[in-house]
Amino acid sequence: MKLLEKTQLGNVSLKNRIVMAAMTRGRTDINGLVGDMTVAYYSQRASAGLLFTEAIRISEEATGSPLTPGIFTDQQIEAWKKVTTAVHDKDGVIIAQLWHTGRIGHSADRNGKLPFAPSPLPIRGMKHYTSQGMKDYEIPQEMTVQDIRQTIMDFGKAAKNAIAAGFDGVQLHAANGYLPSQFLAESANQRTDPYGGSIANKARFILEVMQELISVVGSEKVGIKISPFHPYGDIILDDPAGTYTYLIEELNKLDFAHVELMRRSPHFPSPEHYTVENEIEFFGSKIRQAVIANAGYDKVSAEAELEKGIAKLISFGTLYIANPDLTERFEKNATLNTPDRATMFGGGKQGYIDYPLLNE
Repeated sequence: MKLLEKTQLGNVSLKNRIVMAAMTRGRTDINGLVGDMTVAYYSQRASAGLLFTEAIRISEEATGSPLTPGIFTDQQIEAWKKVTTAVHDKDGVIIAQLWHTGRIGHSADRNGKLPFAPSPLPIRGMKHYTSQGMKDYEIPQEMTVQDIRQTIMDFGKAAKNAIAAGFDGVQLHAANGYLPSQFLAESANQRTDPYGGSIANKARFILEVMQELISVVGSEKVGIKISPFHPYGDIILDDPAGTYTYLIEELNKLDFAHVELMRRSPHFPSPEHYTVENEIEFFGSKIRQAVIANAGYDKVSAEAELEKGIAKLISFGTLYIANPDLTERFEKNATLNTPDRATMFGGGKQGYIDYPLLNE
């Protein structure tokens, strides 16, 4: 089984090609500190070849949703050290996903401050989960060039903090409608300065952040996640194929370890002008770095994807919520636990670290 083969990613050896995707679970305290439950959560899943953390805020300014972790204070770094130590004690590999939510946020959880975005364009057709319940999205504050430069430095500082916390690398979260993908989309970016207008200008932010991450922690420890056809967060591109082809071509000029490539979700249908049918084949074949295929895979489809030879690893999200021993279940062709959607976000141990293992 290809999924169980050993492989190499950057400067780390992986015991298999199974990856746990980043998943926000909303279980930190109000200061963005992970606790003992989170240590147990990642430790339980350390049999994966690679773990991505839930998205981690790079700064206070990056805050979008309540009870999500940060990595910008000394206390947060110390808290994450317990997680990385527990994973490494089980011969696991764990990478921190770095996160700025941009306009996917609300002043209710930002001390009354409006969220930053490339342009003052609110998200339409959705509501945002806040500590005060579901709320309409607000008109975000347009970032100045100085704000952009500060944010790029914040990504670099967060990457340095992640390595100090013991992580094996960092991944730029440039998917799912958050700040980096907002810069790419006309529905979120109407700027007329060097960060808007042409495809090259709209891609500038992501490329500059990647250059910062590489310079701070080294090429072997850096990756990026992209979702070319995922419209979550009211992200609509005029020319998604052209935009992401340009971005990939420019990323190919940089030296770093991986690109996690997310397929479209049937829960979020793409606009009609998004005509490319297979993102992994269309975009993955253009990527020079190791490709991690993401979204909606099971054991059979993951094996088939690896057989095609484009993707080097497969990342699984929802399956890992309910199956901390997913690797063993794949190996033994065992029945999978069914995730409880009611306990996915927020709460305590239930639906987080209490799913039964095979030997239980």
